[in-house]
Amino acid sequence: MPDKSIKLLTYNVHSCIGNDRKLDPGRIASVIAEAGADIVALQEVDVLRRRTGGIDQAHLIASLLKMQAHFHPALSVAEEQYGDAIITALPTSAVKAGPLPSIGEQRGALSVEVLVGDRKLLVVNTHLGLRGRIRQMTTLLNSGWLRGAMEEPLPCVLCGDFNAIPSSATYRLVARSLKDAQLGGTAAPRATFPSRYPLMRLDHIFVTDDLVVKRAAVLQNRLTKVASDHLPLFAEISFA
Repeated sequence: MPDKSIKLLTYNVHSCIGNDRKLDPGRIASVIAEAGADIVALQEVDVLRRRTGGIDQAHLIASLLKMQAHFHPALSVAEEQYGDAIITALPTSAVKAGPLPSIGEQRGALSVEVLVGDRKLLVVNTHLGLRGRIRQMTTLLNSGWLRGAMEEPLPCVLCGDFNAIPSSATYRLVARSLKDAQLGGTAAPRATFPSRYPLMRLDHIFVTDDLVVKRAAVLQNRLTKVASDHLPLFAEISFA
């Protein structure tokens, strides 16, 4: 029996505040549900922040989708947190979560091992800074982030909002060792930001050589154009 393909989505949700200035985590959950994603990497998630009503956006979105959430706060001030999440209904074990070297706003990453059938997939989610991205990406590529809990390397996905366009040094650095899912798909690469009139390809899904990209797409429709300031990036992948 061939390996089942995995549908993966990376999405900067802008604290669930849309271009219409409405706070609506349910709308974000609808975008994810419509995509049919098995594994979802979210950036700019608010947890217990006064500005967004004190709710835990990671767990609320996960519960609406009948999934589990792993959350890592890149920023914490007292009870208020802001950061990245990986949500899925597949069995998982958290591997690593922590800060990245940052200039200005603190950035971090989160990595989770996901059991897909009888195979393990390592998913690493990050949101790189507006400055200092080269150091952050170098840390992700060289400091054990892309290794699972086991000694032998696992098939790995590195995704998130890199704040880096394809001509940037940060993008070129990661592209030397991993494959850009948008280039592996059948469609031409599309921009993800800003969601109303996308001009820049800032959000990325990269995979190791032992994964095959069946298709990749930027999801652009009436709902995604308003739900966040970024468009979600979708990829269907399978084990090689």
